[in-house]
Amino acid sequence: MILIEVLAAIVIWLSFWSLIPRDEWWFRGADFPRLQILAVGFITFVLLLFWTAPWDWIRGVILLLLIAALAFQLKMVLPYTFVWKKQVKQVTKDQLNLDQQISVIVSNVLTPNNKYHLLIEQIEKHHPDIVLTLETDQTWQNQLSSIEKNYPYRIPVPLDNLYGMHLYSKLKLQDVEVKFILSDEIPSIHCSVILRSGQPVQLYCLHPKPPSPTEAKDSTLRDAELLMVGDQIKDLDESCIVMGDLNDVAWSRTTRLFQRISGLLDPRVGRQYVNTFHADYKFLRWSLDHLFHSTDFALVHMQRLPHIGSDHFPIYVVLQTGRIFEQVQDELEQSDADEQEAQQAIQEGIEKAEREEKMVTDEIAQDYKMN
Repeated sequence: MILIEVLAAIVIWLSFWSLIPRDEWWFRGADFPRLQILAVGFITFVLLLFWTAPWDWIRGVILLLLIAALAFQLKMVLPYTFVWKKQVKQVTKDQLNLDQQISVIVSNVLTPNNKYHLLIEQIEKHHPDIVLTLETDQTWQNQLSSIEKNYPYRIPVPLDNLYGMHLYSKLKLQDVEVKFILSDEIPSIHCSVILRSGQPVQLYCLHPKPPSPTEAKDSTLRDAELLMVGDQIKDLDESCIVMGDLNDVAWSRTTRLFQRISGLLDPRVGRQYVNTFHADYKFLRWSLDHLFHSTDFALVHMQRLPHIGSDHFPIYVVLQTGRIFEQVQDELEQSDADEQEAQQAIQEGIEKAEREEKMVTDEIAQDYKMN
């Protein structure tokens, strides 16, 4: 009985811990394993409910708090199941138009992973218009050279710090910029891709640092980078796609705020989780790799691809744009409070980036004086 009560207490604590508005990793980390917390919570609920020991007030209080915790977790994860209303319409057979489509593979390859052929096999199987690789260094760039004959437009950013990225495209790319938004170590790719119909689509490829004890101590820069891009998108009257390993889950406060600020839609809502990390642990997975798009896109196809030796699964998404979809799909509503929260997070991120840059500059200056 004590073990059941301890499990219930852990589920209750983790469920409401993430509601604390703090950016430190030990708070934000509770956003990730909501499915796992929910599973443990349901098992604990059944055991607590049917335990043969006599009821007392402690058991009753724990049961009520556990029900509240489970209800909260369900609220967060149910939108990514078939029971929820789809946020993005499905393109029907009679609506298919290849000239208005764009197909994408997004893959965090894990830099030390040397199973290059597994990703190449998936690219050759699906023939996507766009391939975005993350954590790719010069070695990965060399190994992927075999696909270059089919991808004449390329944006290589090879880095050895686990934040390199490469964009390969069959479609013409314009207005290409590689930006280091808040950190000189973290690149992002911003460009315009031209569909076969001639329509331009704004493309943003991101891979911010996760809040963790081995990466960033808090989520401040990650949140600010995502919200800065969202703030930029909201003023655009153009087709738009944001994709990459955002090191955040779809149901987090920041990701949902980003959607409301940017007006972009998530094709997973009303369909499936598409959990991409961790590829090696079946019962410890959540969605870190994302693709969001403007309301003029509808979904043709979406799937998680097989294991490629990385700790992430690749994702494959096919979208089609059209005015008819824009007329039947609505943006998430943004409130004044959302705007205020986003601007505050952006400002905190800018200030933190400036402090970190100053610290680095001061250290360099100090080393110069000592030498």
